Amino acid sequence: MRRIYQILFSLTFLSGVFSCKKAENKDYYLGGTPPVLTSSVTGAIPLTFATSNQVALQLMWTNPEYMFTTGINSHNVNYLVEIDTTNSKFTNPNRKSISLSGDLSLTITQAQLNDYLLNQLNLAVSKPHNIEMRVTASIGGTVPLVSNVLKFPGVTPYATPPKITPPASGTLFIVGSAVAGGWNNPISNPSSQQFTQVSPTVYQLKTPIIGDGEYKFISVNGSWDSDKQWSIATEQASGDPSTLNYDLSPNGANARAPLASGTYLIVVDFQRGKVTLTKQ
Repeated sequence: MRRIYQILFSLTFLSGVFSCKKAENKDYYLGGTPPVLTSSVTGAIPLTFATSNQVALQLMWTNPEYMFTTGINSHNVNYLVEIDTTNSKFTNPNRKSISLSGDLSLTITQAQLNDYLLNQLNLAVSKPHNIEMRVTASIGGTVPLVSNVLKFPGVTPYATPPKITPPASGTLFIVGSAVAGGWNNPISNPSSQQFTQVSPTVYQLKTPIIGDGEYKFISVNGSWDSDKQWSIATEQASGDPSTLNYDLSPNGANARAPLASGTYLIVVDFQRGKVTLTKQ
């Protein structure tokens, strides 16, 4: 009987050992190869409004072939295509980033690239700029693999119609509980609430702002006509980060001021359809 117990104990012990070894059989990352990036276009990329629907370029890159102990990865790899100005080393906060999963190419139309240059990178229209592109591969918690950098000199963005039609009057005012003049319209002291027009589509004003107040922009002092006022499509919640940067909307809801009272530089960009507030 004692012998039988010894045999049973040995079998139980060995079963536990093998079970532990099986549980420790993990899939480990062994490495990969940085993707090689190529383009259908070399040198300057032609951009014109007349051909805006045509392809500007196609980017292609090789599979990084992520290797694991169980073999080559069979899941989709995440790719990040970045477009930036030359010498910025892809640290520009305004650089354009495009995320893809599994794809090994990206086609960009002239209209899309022009929009990236004007409205994302904020580059001047009708002037040549040197830009560059790269792609970064990643999967899970592995170290990202960065491709070579492609350079495109002398890329010239063209002018496009503004995203939001600017005031026909050429003037812009702010009204609301976020400013000292309140919602009074006509404005009793127009000069204190009037923007300076810095271009046909950009207006700016440096003014004291009452934290968490509400406001709108109007183009004619004394008028509440719907085609003469702008703000935001949907009012932000109190303290929302978008109170400092949001999309401009014709005749929308009241925009909300940032929580912190103080002097702000307000820039209303009808070309890009954006409003930014910067605390001074």
